[in-house]
Amino acid sequence: MAMADTAPAPAFRPMSTKLDWGHALRSLQRLLNDKEDTTAVFEIMRALNGSSTAKGYHRLLATPQGGRIAYERAEFAAKLMNDAWLDSLPEGSVGAAYRSFIREENLSAEGLAEISRQGETSVDERHPYAWMGRRTRDVHDIWHILSGYHRDALGEACLVAFSFAQTKGMGWALIALGAAQRSGSQYPYRKAIWQGYRRGKAAKWLLGEDYERLMAEPLEAARRRLNITPATAYNAIPANVRDGALPAGA
Repeated sequence: MAMADTAPAPAFRPMSTKLDWGHALRSLQRLLNDKEDTTAVFEIMRALNGSSTAKGYHRLLATPQGGRIAYERAEFAAKLMNDAWLDSLPEGSVGAAYRSFIREENLSAEGLAEISRQGETSVDERHPYAWMGRRTRDVHDIWHILSGYHRDALGEACLVAFSFAQTKGMGWALIALGAAQRSGSQYPYRKAIWQGYRRGKAAKWLLGEDYERLMAEPLEAARRRLNITPATAYNAIPANVRDGALPAGA
């Protein structure tokens, strides 16, 4: 006779609503002084994003493809580290633009994942909310491609404003506001950051996308389908001064 499964059920994990503003503000200061301090970004996210990741997971379930995506629970970072798959994506596609971006910038999905694990044991937890957090992390550089924002200080500030509109995570909002407050005045940096928020709000919800399919889609067609409008305010600022959005030692 088959034995009954006596393994205990997983413990219930409620949505986290705790906001640690003190830790977040200290981490923000570090980030404003060094835009490459990616560890500070993840610390801000953990301190302030509260229930936004959990709410995003439940929103995913309510989308046409979301139930399947959540059921499969694929770890997209592994796919993004597959050079053969990246090389198979057609020229002009979202994936081809991503491929060029990460190779020119010497980036990797696994590198970002490793930074997210520093000082935090729950990142790789086998839980739907943790998986949703990893999914949000792993598509960050794809959002760079879709939004048209580069990795300069202004581009990152615009993308975090875009990301706040998409995710409602307060961590993104704090970084965007901090960057806007510290931005220089010679160029309309704040206008570009504000437009980042408005573009993110107007766009289709990107966390509900099937990213394997999206990566093979022509980039401009994907932008039109997702209602991602041109980054006119950002593009109007010369590339050689975009890092001036956050003055050195700000």
